Amino acid sequence: MSRFKCRDILPFEFLSGALDRDLKLLFVSTFIGAFGDGLYFFILPLYVRELGADPVDVGILFSIMILATAFTPLLGGFLADKYDRKKIMIAGWLIWLPVPILFSLAKNWFQLLPSAFLYGFWIGQPAFSAYIASSAGKEKMTLTFTTLSASWSLGYIFSPALGAYLSDAVGIQWVFYLAFILYGTCTGMLFLISSRGVATQTSQLSSTATSFGRKKLLIWSAFFAVIMFVVFLVRPLIPQILEDEFHLTKSLVGILGSITFLGSGVLGIYLGRIGDKWRKAGAISVCMILCSVSALILVSFNNLIALSLASFLMGASYTSWSLIGAVISSLAPEASRARWISVPLSSSMFAAFLAPYLGGVLYETWPYNPFLIFIVATLLLSILALARIFEEETEEN
Repeated sequence: MSRFKCRDILPFEFLSGALDRDLKLLFVSTFIGAFGDGLYFFILPLYVRELGADPVDVGILFSIMILATAFTPLLGGFLADKYDRKKIMIAGWLIWLPVPILFSLAKNWFQLLPSAFLYGFWIGQPAFSAYIASSAGKEKMTLTFTTLSASWSLGYIFSPALGAYLSDAVGIQWVFYLAFILYGTCTGMLFLISSRGVATQTSQLSSTATSFGRKKLLIWSAFFAVIMFVVFLVRPLIPQILEDEFHLTKSLVGILGSITFLGSGVLGIYLGRIGDKWRKAGAISVCMILCSVSALILVSFNNLIALSLASFLMGASYTSWSLIGAVISSLAPEASRARWISVPLSSSMFAAFLAPYLGGVLYETWPYNPFLIFIVATLLLSILALARIFEEETEEN
């Protein structure tokens, strides 16, 4: 293992080496789409509450969203290995395009359910991950994935605070309209990247997709499924507890959301370097420790500085998707990479399906209950990530 040097992990040094032209365009496109998404998604639980929902109802809505997310990566993986991955990414964003407008038309929380289900259609995610993997250098695989994940997080840095402010100033419907415009801009930019078909690699497919490879895939899929269940147990509850227990205004909740995604962007780069310089499972272990510390600060202190630190550290939880892509891409043959990636994505969402609902039920018994469970669970996951079954050398055999 090479020695760590400070210059190796400086944020945004990656732009000169980790990304080629197409990935830089994908970075910018993702940033724009994320900015639009962040305008409303972080404060969406508060909007759902305003339309007459209670915390359990909010959990039901997010569970329906996750249910759609559980099914669609499998379809997306099949399409991405059969057709041009660029076109599948574009199709994924075209499905998302009307979602903000549909959210804006709802008169009660129940009318949000079809839009939430449509939001969960992630057919573009396996194509996105496979496109990155086919463009990234092997020695910078984890960094490239976390870099593209950071583009999403960076788009969220200012948008939750701006969305919350605009919601108070001119109404959330205008926030949805602006999100729609940014979604469209993001989709348009994807037309500028190069097409990326699937190479015919029969020999690699037969040698890599062995029973050993499938066993590793199942182990990692089960592990990521537990991680995503734990993460979604509390994710929709964070803006609610900030408003209910800490009595923050919607604008302050939005600012803390922005800090969360600042943390995701910055910490994601460092986690990517850890994954490439040490081991991918080590990056996951550090990620879980950061999440646990974040929740511990949240339940222990009631001041804006502590909440800001907790929000920053919670940003690590948003790197989970990119770490899934980095791990599975190192196991998967190019010819079926998107389908391999779709397996842990779908299994994770199936496992997380009931997590928001269960989190809502626990929240109503005592708002701190789900967060205490989260603290313990993430600590245990951080230890499990360092178990022998996740050792790096076995992934590359």
